[in-house]
Amino acid sequence: MSDDKRIKSVAVVGAGAAGAITAAALKAENYFERIQVYERRETPGGTWIFDADPKPSLAIRPGRLPPDVDPPLEIPKELPQITPPNQQERFSKTPIYNSLTTNVPDIAMCFSDRRFAYGPFAPHYVPRQYVENYFSAHKTDDLLVLNTTVEDITKLKPTTSQDRPEKWRLTLRKYDPARHVDVWWQETFDAVILANGHYSVPYIPHVPGLEEYTQKFPSRVQHSKYYRSPLPYAGKRVLVIGNSASGHDVTAELVSAASLPVLQSRRSPSRWDGDLPPPGISWKPVIRQFLASGRIVFADDTYVDDVDVVLYCTGYKPSFPFWDGEANGGPLWDYKNDKLARAYQHTFFRDHATLGIVGLPRALTFRSFEYQAIALARLFSGRNAAPLPSDAEQEAWERERLEDVRRRGTKFHDVQWETGETFDWLEGLFRIAGLGTLRGEGRIPPPLTEELIWAVEHIRKYPEPGRGEEGGKKNEDEINMTISDKAKPVDTQDAEWVLVERQHKDLLAFI
Repeated sequence: MSDDKRIKSVAVVGAGAAGAITAAALKAENYFERIQVYERRETPGGTWIFDADPKPSLAIRPGRLPPDVDPPLEIPKELPQITPPNQQERFSKTPIYNSLTTNVPDIAMCFSDRRFAYGPFAPHYVPRQYVENYFSAHKTDDLLVLNTTVEDITKLKPTTSQDRPEKWRLTLRKYDPARHVDVWWQETFDAVILANGHYSVPYIPHVPGLEEYTQKFPSRVQHSKYYRSPLPYAGKRVLVIGNSASGHDVTAELVSAASLPVLQSRRSPSRWDGDLPPPGISWKPVIRQFLASGRIVFADDTYVDDVDVVLYCTGYKPSFPFWDGEANGGPLWDYKNDKLARAYQHTFFRDHATLGIVGLPRALTFRSFEYQAIALARLFSGRNAAPLPSDAEQEAWERERLEDVRRRGTKFHDVQWETGETFDWLEGLFRIAGLGTLRGEGRIPPPLTEELIWAVEHIRKYPEPGRGEEGGKKNEDEINMTISDKAKPVDTQDAEWVLVERQHKDLLAFI
């Protein structure tokens, strides 16, 4: 590769787990002349940083998407520049609540060269410390630029030879606490890897009457991003919307403080739900309508009038306020189809050969980030063992996957375990990366060992209803979605996780 075509500098956006492994993979190549990792928080850790005070809770905007809720800042016309500090909400606080623990067994969640302090399901401060220490362990902490927000990423087209790769201009903003000002400047890189996560901007779906309801009862509707403990809900009548991992945790905790029963609205049963709700919890169907009187009407025509708090555990939408879609030829995220725009294998972009993303799919979390980071590092260093397919093949992959997930009713970036999808995806990244150099430069994608596979298929955070237990008969389909007859708690002291003897559907649905 000629010197003009080399990728000599790479910017990484975000210093969470995805940013940590990306920095380590890039440095291991011993190829790039400049690597910078930009993080808007005061420390590495990403979504695992714990904000004890989540305030201020933000206004509820049902159905609104990140382009409206999290718009880009106005950039000063001349740079570098010093301005008064930004007052616009940037959703930088995390959704970590006091009792949160990891959902994935540590062997499958941590990176291949270091294990968590303990497992299999660690409290939230362990992955935060792990990510911070990972930068130090790999001597990449000197690449960090903290308290710095990437406000704009614009692709600069070559001005001389069309054969020379494009460059990327980053507009950066750093808050200076000594002077209480924002310092703005710009830097240019040959390539960019996005590792900014997607658990920042909360999403509340549109429901008829909800907007008027929130205006009349402004503090009644909340999102679980701002939940920290059950104590503020003591004695209150609470309706929880959603039964994913956060919905499960929050509902179970509220039983200890809120007025009983705690109501939980479910679209469909979770794999950890039995035939009957746990003590202190009452299940309700989805909400059909909110009324100005305060009444909440459910899909089965039942209703409640005396709710004090409606707590939405409905997740987040990816936000890329720094992406200049007009300058870069189109948006980065397709909100209609809830997916990256014109991307391949959840990692590469058809329109941008020197842009990559790490950490997006729902898969093996940290461990899957490692495969993505190594593949991108090898691709950008020009040492990849296999080239990316042609643009037509990449487009076909995207089109076929979109048709497939629509048919199955799943999400585009959910990489399923039980169908073999996870293995195929990671093997594809493995083949692109290949081995490092003879002198040992470059990380090698880790194997999916029998120990790791066993942990994913047998260790569960939440006890699940089993076959042959009291509580009613199950048909064959239901049996295939439950654990074995003899599943018992492994930790008899607190029974916070269980060992099961067989696989069942959607093993990674809790991520």
